[in-house]
Amino acid sequence: MKFSIRLNNDLPPHEYIELAQEAERWGFDQFWVSDDLFLRSAMVILTAVAQATKRIEIGSCILNPYTLNPAQIAMEVATLDELSGYRFNLGISSGAGEFLKWIGISQEKPRTALIESITAIRKLLSGERAATSGSFLKWTDEAYMRFTPRRVPPIYIGAMSPNMLRTIGELADGGLPLLFPPEHYDTVQPYIAEGAAKADRSLDEIDIAACIWCSVAEDKAAAEDVLKEKVAYYGHAMSDLIWSRLGLTAEDFRAIEVAVMAENNLEKAKTLVTPQMLQVGVSGSPKDLIRRLEGLVDRGVKHISFGPPLGPDPLLAIRTIGGQVLPYFRG
Repeated sequence: MKFSIRLNNDLPPHEYIELAQEAERWGFDQFWVSDDLFLRSAMVILTAVAQATKRIEIGSCILNPYTLNPAQIAMEVATLDELSGYRFNLGISSGAGEFLKWIGISQEKPRTALIESITAIRKLLSGERAATSGSFLKWTDEAYMRFTPRRVPPIYIGAMSPNMLRTIGELADGGLPLLFPPEHYDTVQPYIAEGAAKADRSLDEIDIAACIWCSVAEDKAAAEDVLKEKVAYYGHAMSDLIWSRLGLTAEDFRAIEVAVMAENNLEKAKTLVTPQMLQVGVSGSPKDLIRRLEGLVDRGVKHISFGPPLGPDPLLAIRTIGGQVLPYFRG
């Protein structure tokens, strides 16, 4: 089994150093930081984390080719991989359309944009020229790295929609499918397998991180409270596939979206989060978390990724998960 920690990019940078060191101490394999719009820069955070850790792999979850040009992505990936001692994983996808609208970006052919970007990034990091006349990238023969990266780091695709899930199977070294709720794996896995079969690949070649949200604390009310904040902020941007799995629709999140985005009132939005919406993640004690995850392991999941908010106290949550949950599944 492989285990990783994922965090949003909403904390002061110095806090990630302590969280990453704790994750490394408790035997987690990877440490991911998101790069959501108008929050703190994941790549700056991960630079600090790289210098403060020795073993744990670090990764971006996720960068997108609309707000960050693939040429710039390749530069930053190569540099951070070198700085970290070749521990970097690139998490990339097309980004959240609902958030890109804030800055006037319309996602034209997001899957095509992602595939062209990954292809170009791999060429650049392999020391090749990445000239392309695709529908998204139109680069000349002068598109090449002026230094020689040592390797092409593993590329993980973040995905919620069927097309992006298929692309994990077709193209990626790893996948970051969002399992909202954890049982959503039953819906997600067949799409990844379909993509892998199309590309004549085995699923064993792909590190599929079962990405869940969790909030761990013995005080269940406190655990639920911080999970409500994540549901309130991100719920409206989830895919139809996830909403249907929860028995919800976009309309169920409309009042929450207005409270967060239009009124800037997160506390009000939290009061609108229903118990049904909270099923998107797992909140409660370590035993509650183990109970929900046992089904994933029974289904053959080999990598569990624990995502935000982790708990009312993220540092304590990492210690708790590392001390109680990881030994259970590794045992």
